[in-house]
Amino acid sequence: MAVLDLLFYTFIVVVSIQVFYYIFIFGRFAFLKVHEQPSKNLPVSIIICAKNEAENLQVFLPSIISQDYQNFEIVLINDASKDKTLKVINEFKASHQNIKVVDVISNEAFWGNKKYALTLGIKASSHDTLIFTDADCKPVSNQWLKEMTAHFDTHKSIVLGYGTYAKVKNSFLNKLIRYETLITAIQYFSFAKIGIPYMGVGRNLAYTKKEFFDANGFITHMKVRSGDDDLFINQVANSTNTTICFSPNSFTESLPKTTYKSWFTQKRRHVSTAKYYKGIHKFLLALIYISKILFWILAVLLLLISFKTLAVIALILFMLLIQYIIVGCSSKKLGETDVLILLPILEIFLIVAQLTIFIKNLISKPNHWK
Repeated sequence: MAVLDLLFYTFIVVVSIQVFYYIFIFGRFAFLKVHEQPSKNLPVSIIICAKNEAENLQVFLPSIISQDYQNFEIVLINDASKDKTLKVINEFKASHQNIKVVDVISNEAFWGNKKYALTLGIKASSHDTLIFTDADCKPVSNQWLKEMTAHFDTHKSIVLGYGTYAKVKNSFLNKLIRYETLITAIQYFSFAKIGIPYMGVGRNLAYTKKEFFDANGFITHMKVRSGDDDLFINQVANSTNTTICFSPNSFTESLPKTTYKSWFTQKRRHVSTAKYYKGIHKFLLALIYISKILFWILAVLLLLISFKTLAVIALILFMLLIQYIIVGCSSKKLGETDVLILLPILEIFLIVAQLTIFIKNLISKPNHWK
């Protein structure tokens, strides 16, 4: 009986940890209101690094070019592509004066390192305000630049945006991808709001060139092939210089993976950078994940052995209610409400996938930038 009591009280502690995170941390974003910012009309350099992205550039680059913004340039970086990427880039440049081309040739010391290519692109840019996106991304509106740049001021030199994925009907994988993206955004937006920002996504991220060069660019993690977005933000972001932008017109939309294998490989690369985060970030993120695992393990175990069944069910329902409220409010802001109906199922699948990825990464190193 003492063991069962210990399991039950451990379950209560785990639920308490989860409730604390959802109400006092994630609630900061969930209940945050969008405040319209006055347009700044800052000169902007959009940085896009492309490696074997000829087809995607032809599809998505027009939505970048057609932004309703007064003064911007597009820095297109061809990162040693083997397809027709450079040809496509030069064709766009021929008809648009605000496009600048940076052709990166393979460098033995930095082979396959996107950070090297991005550094060359940043150095070639003309403006201090830099906005990053990917070659397979498109802004959801022509107000993207206005929305993102409006959040810069004398103190804010980093703006974290939201990059969603295109919806695919009747696809569980698509809902899983978008749920994971939603939960990640809730976390990094919320942590930024409480003054401990830890990451951003390269699909929609902005910072100043001064911020980049003051930090000596990616030098501290140049040997880590991934993490040009989250590791850099983890290094330089703080409570003073970082803000968030989540107005609907500020989103970008990317092509989602269409197979579990390709998504799993992508997530392995993303997860592999987390071990380089600052200690406080690793602790807080690990506590979230461990408490989620323990919540479901202990809940199932206590129900199977029928120990304090009514109390366990009450705690599960209470936790799910809190989760639905916080994730629900956040999903409305980020346009992902259709994933809510499958929330518990997606949560369990994601936990299992992340655990599998963690174990896989311990055994072998993931592949990196194409």
